[in-house]
Order: sequence, then structure tokens, then C-alpha cells
Amino acid sequence: MRKRPFFSLGMLILTFLLSMDIHAQDPPKPVFIIMTTLHRNLETDGKDWKATEQEYFDKVTSKNDLIIGFEILTHYYTANSTEIILVNVYKTWEDIEKSEAITDDLVKKAWPDEKARTAFFDKQKSYYDTFHSDEIYSSIETIGMKEFKATSKEPMIVYIRKSQLSMTGKGKGMKEYNEKVTLKDPYIQGYYPFRHAWGSDSRDFMEAVFYNSFSDIEKSNLKRDELEKAAWPKEADSKAFFDQLKLVFTGVHGDFIYHNLPSASK
Repeated sequence: MRKRPFFSLGMLILTFLLSMDIHAQDPPKPVFIIMTTLHRNLETDGKDWKATEQEYFDKVTSKNDLIIGFEILTHYYTANSTEIILVNVYKTWEDIEKSEAITDDLVKKAWPDEKARTAFFDKQKSYYDTFHSDEIYSSIETIGMKEFKATSKEPMIVYIRKSQLSMTGKGKGMKEYNEKVTLKDPYIQGYYPFRHAWGSDSRDFMEAVFYNSFSDIEKSNLKRDELEKAAWPKEADSKAFFDQLKLVFTGVHGDFIYHNLPSASK
């Protein structure tokens, strides 16, 4: 039986070294986010690909209660037009492995005939190239989060900012910035900060932001300027705050913009 191309997880010990000013009496436990980057076979039909992934979502992913969040992100403004990112969210680390058994059972129920099952997964596999990559992140809800709630069947704009943590233990202010700016921005429909848990670069700090439209990104930038000036009206206070905030990061970041598939969103 063909499974999603997640690597074998095994027994891992994770140590989370947060270089931010996160202070709370009862901080929420982080959820775990697996981001699998696949690459479309451009010689296959896009409508057939979408229909196949929708069928898998309806019969398997949507019915697996241990997968508490799911998105299919497709290229919009990124360096590679073949990119497709599968985002799976789990409440606990243990649920990642437990989920595989549930998925196996759901697959057998959805395609009880072995030949039909093999044919479906062979077709699904044909839409992608053979290579992929996996990264696991942990959420950082203690610095502020805005849960996305779909109000439209139209694809959302999903902007992902990938920054590098300085890993020096210096700097502060992310929680304050989000409370005073990010979470007050009316153009931001959803905001999720998360950081490296298992993958290639321990400095990774990601922010996923949901917008209704591409034009809302520019409107959001203008609104953020307005909110920053309101939060720190004195130039000296503003400089002091942002000088501290900059110390959290190396200054290197990347910007990636995707579309999601609303009908396959969980």
C-alpha cells in the first residue's frame, strides 16, 4: 500500500530552545506541524490531480481525528512552480505515529479491493516527481496566534516568512509586537508562528499568515506601519524596542506565497 512520503520518525528526543521572551504561568503545549514538500509532474493534468487529492482527503485525511489540521499549499509566488506542500498538524508527538495506523485502516476501508487500491495510489503517485523533503516544526502559541476560520470557498493567500533565529539568547519583544500589531491587523485572517523541531536548520522560525487576497498583503503592510506608530509613538521608544527585537534574529529571511485548496482544508 502506498503511503504519504513521510520519513520514518522513530524515537526522537526534542529540545526546544526558544530565543524569545516567552513567559507564561501555564503556556499552551505546542502542536507539531509536518510540512512535506512535493513536486508536481507538469506533464500530468492539473484537474485530475486536484480530483485525486480531493478524493484522498475526503476518504482518509478528513476522517483521521489525530490530524487536527491540514492544508495543501500550491505555488503562487515562490522560486519553484512545481512546489506542493502538504501540511499536517498533530496535537502530540505520539499522535504522529499513531495516526499512521489510523490512516492505514481508513485506506483499506476506502478501497477494500486491493487492485482498485493499488490503481488509485499508482495514479496519485504519477502526479509527482520521485523526490520530496520533510520538516517538522513546533508551534509557539505563547507569542500570539490567530486561528484561521474559513468564511469563503475561494483559495486563501498563504504567506510564509522564514526567518533565522540568532540563537544567542539575546533580544526580546516578539510577544509584545504581535499583541500590539499583528493580532490587531484586520487584513490578517490567520497567524501561526512555529519553529524548527526536526529538520535541516535549527535556526528556522516560520510565520504563516492567511490573507483573503494578494492585494491585502500590501494593505496589511500599510496598516502595520500605522499600528507600530500608535504602539510606540515616541521615536526613542520605538528605536529601543525594535533594536531589541532585531537581536532575536540574524536578519536573514525568505518570503513565500502560496494558495491553499479550501475544499481540502482541515
